[in-house]
Amino acid sequence: MRFHTRKWVKPEDLNPNNTLFGGRLLQWIDEEAALYAIIQLDNRKIVTKYMSEIDFINAPKQGDIVEIGIIATKFGRTSLTLKCEVRDKINRLPILTIEKIVFVNLDENDQPTPHGKTEISFPVDRFGEE
Repeated sequence: MRFHTRKWVKPEDLNPNNTLFGGRLLQWIDEEAALYAIIQLDNRKIVTKYMSEIDFINAPKQGDIVEIGIIATKFGRTSLTLKCEVRDKINRLPILTIEKIVFVNLDENDQPTPHGKTEISFPVDRFGEE
């Protein structure tokens, strides 16, 4: 799993227990996963279809640095399934796991459309050095 995004837990991200608000973390995850799906499918028109059970393991506190890892686990005809892990950047303690996040590839009429992808690729593989 590759960890692409790091977030610093700031006061505005906290819940009444002074730990990271779960909704904020889910917002970060959905955005990171969407960006990953867009890059993998070469299409800016995708939607989140499904997110499986969310397992909160540890609660980050103000000042912690969390990192979000995303990996593609299945390429469907019109969909892409991802797995997500979030961990503390400094001590590598797990924070959250989501086994399944499904995105659907859309056409110009917002209808599901085949994407033709079958495996993970990286921009450097498609476009050369960045």
